[in-house]
Amino acid sequence: MRTSSYRWHVVRTQVHAEGRAAANLKQQGYDVYMPRYLRQRRHARRVEVVPAPLFPRYLFVGFDAASARWRSIQSTYGVSHLVCHNQEPAILPDSVIAELRAREDDEGIVRFHQAPQYARGDKIRVIGGALGESLGLFEGMADRDRVAVLLDLLGRKVRVILDRELVAAH
Repeated sequence: MRTSSYRWHVVRTQVHAEGRAAANLKQQGYDVYMPRYLRQRRHARRVEVVPAPLFPRYLFVGFDAASARWRSIQSTYGVSHLVCHNQEPAILPDSVIAELRAREDDEGIVRFHQAPQYARGDKIRVIGGALGESLGLFEGMADRDRVAVLLDLLGRKVRVILDRELVAAH
């Protein structure tokens, strides 16, 4: 139940236990928010895009500190502790939660729209992959997550499409 003193608070979870802590807190009747984003995970030469907590080891829990039995949060399975200030739960501004929720898509994934960080013609260096340590020129964005780069290969300029994470400013 939301009252005038209902606020969002921060809970620190145990390592890799955000989902477990969120489920247990929901079972106790707390309003829980765990923002997620899509993260690239590389394993065994495969790249997967998986949802992951935006703030690893942290959740947001909404309750009225004056009337809720919030001390039970401390002993919830998966929770490390409730973040407190002077023995009282630290309050998170409502605007933080509102901003995160405004960036969510239909699946509840927080999306951050990033503008290209390079201008056409900027010198860049490839920092990973088969072309690692090659130097080239930024040509433009191939799509949302990949960049087009002109590399000097075999004495001529070759256009190569790379993941944004594989390039850095030179």
